[in-house]
Amino acid sequence: MVDAYRPEPLTAFSDPGNRAAMEAALAGVRQELGKSYPLIIDGERVTTASTLVSWNPGQPDEVVGRVSKAGRAEVDRALEAADRAFRAFRRLTAEERARYLYRGAAIMRRRKLELAAWEVIEAGKTWPEADADVAEAIDFLEYYARQAERLAKPIEVVPLPGEDDHAFYIPLGVGAIIPPWNFPLAILSGMTVGAVVAGNTVVLKPASPTPVIAAKFMEVMEAAGIPPGVINFVPGDGGEIGDHLVSHHLTRFVSFTGSREVGLHINRLAADTRPEGRWIKRVVAEMGGKDAIVVDETADLEAAAQGIVVSAFGYQGQKCSACSRAIVVEAVYEQVAARVVALTKALKIGPADDPSCNVGPVIEERAFRKIMDYIDWGKANSHLLTGGERAGDPGYFIAPTVFGDVEPGSRIEQEEIFGPVLALIRARDFDHALEIANDTDYGLTGSVYTNRRDRIEQARREFEVGNLYINRKCTGAVVGAHPFGGFNMSGTDSKTGSPDYLLLFMQMKAVAEQL
Repeated sequence: MVDAYRPEPLTAFSDPGNRAAMEAALAGVRQELGKSYPLIIDGERVTTASTLVSWNPGQPDEVVGRVSKAGRAEVDRALEAADRAFRAFRRLTAEERARYLYRGAAIMRRRKLELAAWEVIEAGKTWPEADADVAEAIDFLEYYARQAERLAKPIEVVPLPGEDDHAFYIPLGVGAIIPPWNFPLAILSGMTVGAVVAGNTVVLKPASPTPVIAAKFMEVMEAAGIPPGVINFVPGDGGEIGDHLVSHHLTRFVSFTGSREVGLHINRLAADTRPEGRWIKRVVAEMGGKDAIVVDETADLEAAAQGIVVSAFGYQGQKCSACSRAIVVEAVYEQVAARVVALTKALKIGPADDPSCNVGPVIEERAFRKIMDYIDWGKANSHLLTGGERAGDPGYFIAPTVFGDVEPGSRIEQEEIFGPVLALIRARDFDHALEIANDTDYGLTGSVYTNRRDRIEQARREFEVGNLYINRKCTGAVVGAHPFGGFNMSGTDSKTGSPDYLLLFMQMKAVAEQL
């Protein structure tokens, strides 16, 4: 009997024992730095001449690991292996497939601090951010296993007289899984096991900046006994193998999380049916956000300021759910702005492995340069309140940056920056604030701080986001509690961590038998 799902508890690093255990995990991981990791195709280790080198973003001369790089030939082999494996794997019961996830979750739980330590070093996540990422990965395995068992139950139909009528879900086939680097274990795990527990087989191409933690995920799933060919591991350059993977005739569906630009490209490419193709490919795309927190004059202003700062600068703003806009009504704008600036200045910037630091490095030099370009634009076109400079060397550290009196419709108010940059915007009143919040192509997360019930209900109706939070921060969706996914250019509203998510990787079949 499987217990009811409960989210994985976070680790309290204020406890001396937990703190010492995390320090030991970091020391252990440092002994493993620089190792090489192969591709995994049909359960076999495949080493290639070309490698992806993973670097520590807080210390860019430190090699985290070297991972074999797949080319088109390896992608072909992986898709063919997945296609072969699908023929047997699809016949397993949902309960049999779910057991792989339960075992994987148990292994992750035992390795929780070690996996978090890898994220600290490879992804630049602070201790709490890394711990929460691993906890979310565990949650996805536990939750989707239970959902697969639920969806395997008979679907209610209305049988006709003289007929035995049934309907049930079946898997789609071979899928391409293309996860992001910012939640390198949680989102990767959820995307992969969601498709697999529904009965599909997959080819997993992890994000180039974080291939080592992806290799650790493969260790977990192999230890859980996942059959060869069900999850094939093919790191590589997106420009070299991404289009080939998406357009290949054996690819039945694509599950992608990343930028708007790449997501739209994948959607166009997948829609191009070719003569050898037998299906219209399904695309599940989770893309960006330009998320806003709205504050009115009745709100708890201290709680609002703290929620803004945590949402804006947690993991250096490198979350699609991050608060990049704070829209404050005129009556309390100055108070909120002053408090946001004070809280931002109090943040400590430094190496992610230092538990006293709140803000670590951004992921890589390319991201650093892009973010600094936005900051330079803001300095020239807005009012810099704090930050705006490099905050450490040689790592990719950027001081949390706040711009005030940002104009609605301007570049830093409209475009996703994906870094520690916050735009403060004045609104005449609550209606105007919602109007500004909705004036974007995105619709992922949002938050409203108010003590007026009528405004809460108005936001429920009118704030055009997939995830709306009232009187709390706009980040930190919990699997099972906050089905996550956005509208418009934020993606296909896939709603991860929801009862509906696995249906994206299944199709219904109806059978009517004349009696």
